Amino acid sequence: MDKGGRTMAKGYLVGELVVTNPAGYEEYRRQVPAIIAAHQGRYVIRAGDATRVEGEGTAGRVVVVEFPSLDAAKSFYHSPEYQAILPHRTNNSTGNVTLVAGFE
Repeated sequence: MDKGGRTMAKGYLVGELVVTNPAGYEEYRRQVPAIIAAHQGRYVIRAGDATRVEGEGTAGRVVVVEFPSLDAAKSFYHSPEYQAILPHRTNNSTGNVTLVAGFE
């Protein structure tokens, strides 16, 4: 709940990635769980086995991380700790990452 007593919607990071260089991606994969946990996040989905049933391209690796709020998800993404390891992901994978407020 916020200070006004309203229930806050959770925030989510949704990623759909294709790892192009597994060896280079490894450092990101090793470090990111601790950073997520430090920002009160938890993995909801962290899978490599996905089947696209609509749209274009390969399904790739799907990741969904839940945070207490959208602000917490943004804080994680923009944190110095995450930004420091982000190049290990962006240089070794392609795809999309979206921050979204959950449905209350």
